Amino acid sequence: MTPPRLTQKLLQWFDQQGRHHLPWRQQINPYRVWISEIMLQQTQVSTVIPYFERFMQKFPSLKQLADAEEDAVLHLWTGLGYYSRARNLCKTAKIITQDYQSQFPNKLEQLEALPGIGRSTAGAIMAIGFNKKAPILDGNVKRVLTRYHAIEGWPNASDVSKQLWRVANTHTSPTRPADYTQAIMDLGATVCTRQQPKCVLCPLEVDCKAHQQERETDFPTPKTRKPLNTRASYLILIRNPAGQILLEKRPPSGIWGSLWSLPECLPDTDISKWCMKFYPSEILKITPLPNFRHTFSHFHLNITPILVEVNEPFPGTPTRPFGAPPQRVRGRLSPTSGGEKLVTTFLRETSERIWYDPRNPQVIGLPGPVKKLLLKME
Repeated sequence: MTPPRLTQKLLQWFDQQGRHHLPWRQQINPYRVWISEIMLQQTQVSTVIPYFERFMQKFPSLKQLADAEEDAVLHLWTGLGYYSRARNLCKTAKIITQDYQSQFPNKLEQLEALPGIGRSTAGAIMAIGFNKKAPILDGNVKRVLTRYHAIEGWPNASDVSKQLWRVANTHTSPTRPADYTQAIMDLGATVCTRQQPKCVLCPLEVDCKAHQQERETDFPTPKTRKPLNTRASYLILIRNPAGQILLEKRPPSGIWGSLWSLPECLPDTDISKWCMKFYPSEILKITPLPNFRHTFSHFHLNITPILVEVNEPFPGTPTRPFGAPPQRVRGRLSPTSGGEKLVTTFLRETSERIWYDPRNPQVIGLPGPVKKLLLKME
């Protein structure tokens, strides 16, 4: 059967213009495809490249990832965001090692049952890792197909999504599924871009309905977005005479799950009283540091760092070595009123605590904003 015109033209273009140099397109195997696809979720290629290369140096095989401590994986993930992706990598590596004898499953339903692997990621692993026909539908592919066919409606709406999956399956090459899958992702990332698409360079220009109608940027139809809420928090850098900073491990779920972070409290909190309640110690000096904003996918967080210098460890802090059994401490804060939505953004339950030496840092996972603050404490 003759492949659709889109497929023929796209493969011809890919042979000449594809991004064959990308590191995950070298020594292709299902493991490397999986890691790259997870990293590329909502993250640009230029950002992912150095992370992928460092990850492969540290964990070149599924077995080595399965044997790794979660903290070591999160450490390499620091700054990449969406940390549940890293936690799911650890879970999935262990499942494949235990249930599939370290052999990557090669059926869609098996892949989709694994933590962190959805339908599109499973399709990419099948197509690129195993060279078996399976459609994908990531953001780049949705953009190409909605423009090519002038498909109206938000792509994630149920009826539109079903239509796109049918279209994606029709175009996916049965003879060159790996090349086709990489080609359509490349086209969306480099030519059929969100803003100012380079239609003159596109191999699909003549047949593209959006281009024929001069409506390229009308597709895909955007979701109606609400303005992001703004929240605020104090991050407390408790520093002892040795120059070490107190860190606490966050709960597994939620923002910055399982990462090591700074204690936090609500804005306008009396820091002296708060520290004496939760971290009793002789306070030598309290210094507010310049505030800054960090934006998550669903809210802005205005952060005010507060440096609290203490004279001695307080009861319950980790004079224990790193990695020893944790002590559990509970603390609760009530919301306050104000112009912004002031909430306890993260604090629910403190868990393990360690003294972190910025001059000789432990190999642990840190949120990007916290890592930047700690670097300034060296």
